[in-house]
Amino acid sequence: MTTSTKQAHVSEKKVKQVSELVNLIKNKQTILLVSIKSIPASQYQELVKKFRGRAVVKVPKKSIISRALDSSSDESVKKLKEYVQDSTAILFSDEDSFEISAELLNKKTPIRAKPGQIAPEDIIVQAGPTELVPGPAISELGAVGIQIQIEKGKINIKESKILVKKDQKISQAAADIMGKLDIKPFSIGFVPVAAFDSKDGKIYLNIKINREETISQLKNDFSRALPFAVQIGYISEETIRFLLSKAYSHERALEKFAEKPVEEEKLEVAEDTQTKSGEEK
Repeated sequence: MTTSTKQAHVSEKKVKQVSELVNLIKNKQTILLVSIKSIPASQYQELVKKFRGRAVVKVPKKSIISRALDSSSDESVKKLKEYVQDSTAILFSDEDSFEISAELLNKKTPIRAKPGQIAPEDIIVQAGPTELVPGPAISELGAVGIQIQIEKGKINIKESKILVKKDQKISQAAADIMGKLDIKPFSIGFVPVAAFDSKDGKIYLNIKINREETISQLKNDFSRALPFAVQIGYISEETIRFLLSKAYSHERALEKFAEKPVEEEKLEVAEDTQTKSGEEK
């Protein structure tokens, strides 16, 4: 009797969760799937707090999300099921999915390395002072090829050294050194997986936008495009100053080119006059 009552209660709870998600899917512009794998509960609570008033954040079971998506009359929404994984949060908002994704990626937390992990980039121990005191750390640093010297009772690293190269496995010794030097080569955070925009009726993938890298790339593209635009004479607010300057320099060059033949012509006329005068005489 108790078992059947419990099962009925659980079933009712699932129906309520699905109904709530269906309502959000129907009334919100953006549906964003986010991986929260290995995210601490405290960081998850920060996410909920940060987007309060801007987005509704839910972490239902995978089966609940799938049922809610299946209940949609929009076939594009149903396709989001392909990207639902374990440890997936689902955000509902009326804001742009790319804007929210960028904010999520900026919320990552640096963490220490563990033995056996693969280095995402070259992990470098930089030259300079440390807070380590002489002792066992001297031999540990020497074992991985790091040159040191003692200054004012603290260990000083003489030269920068690549401790682990990109795509190599991190050893126990390397992980211990990084721990002592407070080097955190990894980060955890909310990873946007896929988004549906009801205005466009489209699913967007690869929405991991790094603002700093994007701005840097735009600056680089602009610096390359500007001289090309000037070269082909494309008129815009950005190029007009350069085009006028270029036109002025061309004008000056043409003036110099035109002045030279005039002087030569005057010289020839003068010579002809002198010749005729001599003949007449």
